[in-house]
Amino acid sequence: MLRVTPVAEPPKGFHVSFTPRARRGARALIVAAGLAVVAAPLSFVAPAAHSAAPVEINVLGINDFHGRIKSNGVEAGAAVLAGAVNEIRGAHPNTVFAAAGDLIGASTFESFIADDKPTIDALNASGLEVSAVGNHEFDQGYNDLINRVMAPESASNPDGGATWKYIGANVRMKSNNDPALDPTYVKTFGGVEVGFIGAVTEHLPELVSPAGIADLKVTDIPTSVNTEADALKADGVDLIVLLVHEGAGSTDCATMDDDPTSDFGSIISGVNANVDAIISGHTHLAYNCSFPVADWAGRAVTDRPVVSAGQYGYNLNQLTFSVDPGTGHPVSVAGSILPLTTSTTSGTPPTTVITPNYTADPTVKQIVDEAVAQSDVLGAQPLGDIGGPFNRARVSQNDAQGVPQLVENRGGESTLGNVVAEAQRWATRSATTGAAQIAFMNPGGLRADMRGDAANGYPAVLTYKQAATVQPFANTLVNEQLTGDQIRQALEQQWQPAGSSRPFLRLGTSNGFRYTYDPAAAAGEHIKAMWLNGHRIDLAASYSVTVNSFLASGGDNFGALGAGTPKQDTGQTDLQAMVDFMAAFADSAPLAVDSRQHAVGVTWPVAAPAAYGPGDPVTFDISSLAFTGANDKTDSEITVSAGDVTLGTFPVDNTIGTGKFDEVGTASVSFTVPQGVANGAQQLTITGLTTGTVVTVPVEFDVPKTVASVSASVAPDHVVVDRTKPRIKVSVRAGDAPAAGKVSVFVNGHAYEATLNNGKATVTLPSFRTTGKKEIRVKYLGNDSTKQASTTVKFWVRSR
Repeated sequence: MLRVTPVAEPPKGFHVSFTPRARRGARALIVAAGLAVVAAPLSFVAPAAHSAAPVEINVLGINDFHGRIKSNGVEAGAAVLAGAVNEIRGAHPNTVFAAAGDLIGASTFESFIADDKPTIDALNASGLEVSAVGNHEFDQGYNDLINRVMAPESASNPDGGATWKYIGANVRMKSNNDPALDPTYVKTFGGVEVGFIGAVTEHLPELVSPAGIADLKVTDIPTSVNTEADALKADGVDLIVLLVHEGAGSTDCATMDDDPTSDFGSIISGVNANVDAIISGHTHLAYNCSFPVADWAGRAVTDRPVVSAGQYGYNLNQLTFSVDPGTGHPVSVAGSILPLTTSTTSGTPPTTVITPNYTADPTVKQIVDEAVAQSDVLGAQPLGDIGGPFNRARVSQNDAQGVPQLVENRGGESTLGNVVAEAQRWATRSATTGAAQIAFMNPGGLRADMRGDAANGYPAVLTYKQAATVQPFANTLVNEQLTGDQIRQALEQQWQPAGSSRPFLRLGTSNGFRYTYDPAAAAGEHIKAMWLNGHRIDLAASYSVTVNSFLASGGDNFGALGAGTPKQDTGQTDLQAMVDFMAAFADSAPLAVDSRQHAVGVTWPVAAPAAYGPGDPVTFDISSLAFTGANDKTDSEITVSAGDVTLGTFPVDNTIGTGKFDEVGTASVSFTVPQGVANGAQQLTITGLTTGTVVTVPVEFDVPKTVASVSASVAPDHVVVDRTKPRIKVSVRAGDAPAAGKVSVFVNGHAYEATLNNGKATVTLPSFRTTGKKEIRVKYLGNDSTKQASTTVKFWVRSR
């Protein structure tokens, strides 16, 4: 039966239960030429007329949860998060619980060890309905996200089963430009349709293993979002919320949109007026801002909320809209950040007590308790003792109140990064795994300091759980052959391309590998010299290098580390390498912290001469002499020497600043070239006595050579033809001192050579075959500090 109803426009609030694309297609079929046409068996019921009363829509948002399911006195945990959602949903029935990505990945041990299944179960039980994908959702690749995480739980998929909808409008297939994920999600409350659009940071390709997303492309966020927002509006959706895994670099609302070309500024200014609110993430900051939308002039609401809940379930964002069901526009909106815990400090000495603000959900609490119990059994296994903390680098950054705090700095060299690299080199040292000579470690793969159970100081036991918390990604180790020049290129790529999420990423390096660089040099020209076990790296030679599978596929913009050939995936995981390394090196004695810097900056003045002579002043700057972790050893001064000559001792400034590069630990070197230094290319040695850091700096000395004088005589006095072998006795002086080096005596086109000993040498010649007067040239060949010189000696050769 065909029913035709004349209408001026599609009925307000009309809903058919298709995905957004199917719904738009269906509506296009049934609305044409001013007629609403419905053909059997498709049927719908036209909605009742809207009430004039506004409809309340409540949106709760989280971001960057990262599997923090356990309450630990700082993070509320999944059970309290679920309890908060339950309580708020009870007071506001029209509630959607949504997220802006990074719900899984880089998780704490309780979730990580079970492949994040406890987090999936906890968020399912919490009623999470929709989330944008974050970069960490792709940690194990697109296939894992689609076919495990998002696929229903089953006997063949026991570790998946997320019941919420993952959406991403700017993730598409390279082959045909089809969406890789559903771009939107729609839910209806009381005739008001609420749409969500998902988007992930445009930096996704540099933040995850390229191999895991090889079939995907990431498109421009504002353009992708606007396309979907226009389509949702055309489809009759009233309220549209953007869930975006990209965020502000600070919590200052006044400056957040100052740069419309920045990663987040482009979203605030570029997303069109169809989007009613933006819930963001990725930068782990909490903010509750709003920005005017020009096209909303004359409406009851003229500012668009832009919010983030921070990280790890510390807070919930709450956006409460009052929507006019007639226009579909908000008539009011209230935004707030709801802390899930309260911190109270009292007493002497001060004691801080953190209490939850909501009652823990019992179902989720049971999920968490079981996950914790299971992880505790494996996690408690001791791996050995460590002699001190292995830290990540730190940088000074102001918190929300403007108070400077020391936070992780992926641009700094760290004791942790270096020991992890050394463990991976050691784990692949055998011929079957590549006989690795060098290993590199990306700083983003280190998610916690490795401090052990240090309540009673050091040495301290390191447990399996603590090691796993440091490296939660389960990357495999890949061995490859790289030329010295490819290694140089990889080090140059630490200076990231313009527009990257971070300007600089310092690679951890294995023992025996060190290098100097000039931080002020042009792009591609920073690296000045590299050494392996004391020998200069040959740019043309091939070296065996181990990296994790993330770096081996060019992750973090390290394309040179993805270009090695041949390349072998060893099958060993990064975590197992550390477990085995501890068994080998921390069994009978604690694993010591190596405080030596592997990468040191050397900057010469722009007008520095090519060579220095005695009495000339030499000045240059040294940087990156200091690790910046808590309790890391540092040098208060360095010594500079040339050979056995100490040229000076210089103070080191170890102040940790705000720069996100690796320049902490600076010294200015200034000395006068002394008399007596060797001429030509020499090496300055810079030493930090506390840390053991040794830096080699090439320098050219141009020392005027001393004038030499040569004297020679013949013995015996009577030389007989064909019988006497005359001895030429040579004495050479360099100024007032005996000369060093060699002399040559030239006879009949032949040269006879001898080495001076305390300025003297004797050269025995063959007997002469002819008689007569002989004149022989004697030449001192000179050395780095003494000029050449020569003389002649004359004598007779007689017949008898």
